[in-house]
Amino acid sequence: MHFTKDRIDALETRTRAHFINSLSGFKSANLIGTQDIQGNTNLSIVSSVIHLGANPPLVGMIIRPHSVARHTFENILQTGFYTINQVNQSIYTQAHQTSARYDRDESEFDATGLTAEYLMDFKAPFVKESRLKYSVKLAEHQHLAINGTEFVIGEIVDVYVVDIAVEADGFIDLDIIETVAITGLDSYHTTAKLARLPYAKK
Repeated sequence: MHFTKDRIDALETRTRAHFINSLSGFKSANLIGTQDIQGNTNLSIVSSVIHLGANPPLVGMIIRPHSVARHTFENILQTGFYTINQVNQSIYTQAHQTSARYDRDESEFDATGLTAEYLMDFKAPFVKESRLKYSVKLAEHQHLAINGTEFVIGEIVDVYVVDIAVEADGFIDLDIIETVAITGLDSYHTTAKLARLPYAKK
């Protein structure tokens, strides 16, 4: 099949969203934990978390346009802190439910049955059921004028991971902790490692 730009533009809005979101392939599934200065907690699933650098340890994520209330983004700007919690096979249906529209005073933790956990006095909640999670401090954010999205960059503060997943060289085996991946907007997948290859040299 050949999809020209005109053919893509002519797709029904939701069909186009599914189609374009599927093009980038498997993406990580993460729950972003925040709270506002009043203590209201928020949890939202995000599939756009990307590695930006190891020294300093930086992660980025895209947040959709701020044309409606975006509690996650608003809380991050307000407090400067958030957590990133990987989704595993045991919690993916609850994680998906966090994408529903909840009021500010409705906690997605309570609505989905996930457990808010506070570690090392960090000012944002973790997901207790997540097997790989880390605290993040806001470093900067960029408004992308091309489509109105927000690119949020954070510095990793603390990492919590099931110990059997960490190999001697620092590699984290996500298969062991049953991390899931996302394609499109709503398709969740298990993974199977093929191999770890040696460093490529000429």
